[in-house]
Amino acid sequence: MTTAASFEIEYLQFLKPDGTLNAPLPPAVPDNDLLVAIFRKMLFLRTFDTKAIALQRTGKLGTYAACLGHEATHIGIGALMRPEDVFAPSYREYGAQFERGVQPRSVLLYWGGDERGNAFEGAQHDYPWCVPISTQCLMASGAALAFKHRNESRVAVAVCGDGGSSKTDFYAAVNSAGAFKLPLVLCVVNNGWAISVPRKAQTGAETLAQKGLAGGLHCLQVDGNDIIAVLEAMRRALDLARRGEGGSVIEFMTYRLHDHTTADDARRYRDDAEVKAAWEKEPFLRLRAYLTGLGLWDEAQEKAWIETCSKRVDEEINAYLNTPVQPVEAMFDYLYAELPEDLHGQRAEALAREGRA
Repeated sequence: MTTAASFEIEYLQFLKPDGTLNAPLPPAVPDNDLLVAIFRKMLFLRTFDTKAIALQRTGKLGTYAACLGHEATHIGIGALMRPEDVFAPSYREYGAQFERGVQPRSVLLYWGGDERGNAFEGAQHDYPWCVPISTQCLMASGAALAFKHRNESRVAVAVCGDGGSSKTDFYAAVNSAGAFKLPLVLCVVNNGWAISVPRKAQTGAETLAQKGLAGGLHCLQVDGNDIIAVLEAMRRALDLARRGEGGSVIEFMTYRLHDHTTADDARRYRDDAEVKAAWEKEPFLRLRAYLTGLGLWDEAQEKAWIETCSKRVDEEINAYLNTPVQPVEAMFDYLYAELPEDLHGQRAEALAREGRA
């Protein structure tokens, strides 16, 4: 029998769950000083996430999508992108967005129900948060097509979840990236669950990375709890794209340690043993063990940095809480270029109810 084609999916891991290396540091990590800096960012992100959840629980924030357990994947995705690149997030990649210059107060503003949170600082050409699943992948492929037509050395990076990789939007992005050899990196954050639907019920594919093979993309599966592997995977994909060698699909294996959102109760569909096992592999403890073993981090440093992080996050929270609420007419004034006739009456009624007509 003749084989028409055969494929392999490489699995990338450098930092094992016990915090020891199983391979030398790759080109993406020139020294351990970079890892100390990233560990500080991971701790800041976890502090922010914890306080954001507390804000929601006390009625000061709307439904919030936590990123607990995703810190290495999200920060690693954003760390090696250039300012001129374009990022198309879903709705919980705060670590990547902080790397892109988005302020934490904007995240809070968005989840507080104010769309001004999507008016990002930093890379203003990045796409806004995207709650519809995987539609951002097509937006990113469109940006990548524009980069190619303009002969620009820019890359579009999109993030979706394991459930998002089952959507037609994702497959269309894969196909267009392969057909036109686009500078597109599709990051699939496989945290095991698409809300309450487990990975095993979503697809018959052995890996999610291999979904890119049908489109002719470079494919890689990565230990998403290993920041070193995440950085190296992104370095490879971004370099390939900039050299004009096409797009990539990277599957980051991680775990959602919190509920899907604060409107979810994961205890209804996940076993406690599964969650407990995931905590033993999570990215924060892993990198801490590695840095502590090298004498680059200790308990005193961590305590001092947590205090710094807490103060910084509190400043962002206060900035969010002190942001003046938009007037009621904003929902009319900024939705249409020209307000439809039937909404003029509704606008007037809304103002009248506030006694401002």
